[in-house]
Amino acid sequence: MGQRILVVDDDPTVSDVVRRYLERAGYDVVLASDGPAALTAFDREQPDLVVLDLMLPGMDGLEVCRRLRADSEGVPIIMLTALGEESDRVLGLQYGADDYVTKPFSPRELVLRVQSVLRRAGAVAASADPKVPGEILRDGDLSVDTARRVAMRGGHELALTVREFDLLAFLMSHPGRAFRRSELLEAVWGWTFGDQSTVTVHVRRLREKIEEDPANPRRIVTVWGVGYRFEASDRSSGDAGDLRA
Repeated sequence: MGQRILVVDDDPTVSDVVRRYLERAGYDVVLASDGPAALTAFDREQPDLVVLDLMLPGMDGLEVCRRLRADSEGVPIIMLTALGEESDRVLGLQYGADDYVTKPFSPRELVLRVQSVLRRAGAVAASADPKVPGEILRDGDLSVDTARRVAMRGGHELALTVREFDLLAFLMSHPGRAFRRSELLEAVWGWTFGDQSTVTVHVRRLREKIEEDPANPRRIVTVWGVGYRFEASDRSSGDAGDLRA
């Protein structure tokens, strides 16, 4: 049995084409045509990834995404959005989507995106293996256990998506170094090209979870004209290893 993909789209032509291409690539495919059916199918089938159209009858894709994220942080979601609707793409990422593909799209491109996201998810699962050594990154009341994939702040576990966790761990592993958005896109998402607003949205979401004042961040700071830098709260020794337990 291959990995299972839940495809949610109310256009039967699109669903059928996507299903055929994904099955040809070795995946098992489950279809749903509206929001409520998608939630039911998700609970019943326990898919490895969800391809989710934004515009759905009964319940739109953003609400479906929000509900899926409330129940399951780890299952990757690829959002299908209309061409040129940047606000929709940003909203999808804010609601927890891992990636997006704009309509009209090439089915081959979608299959490649699915493979890329699942590869990343597989690497995440391998890193969570207790037999694989990890490290604990610390900054004040913030800690990240890379082996257990647990982030804590002030003694409380943070609800992070796969991408949010990876981005935070990557930045904390390189304190004081400024990264361009394109560099973060490649290092965390594995993309050599793509919409860099993806990084911007994830940084915004992380700030809401790890900063005392997200509007005036002190940990993930903006480096104007470049990108972002993780600024450790105590850099007294001047060693990048300060964050590692």
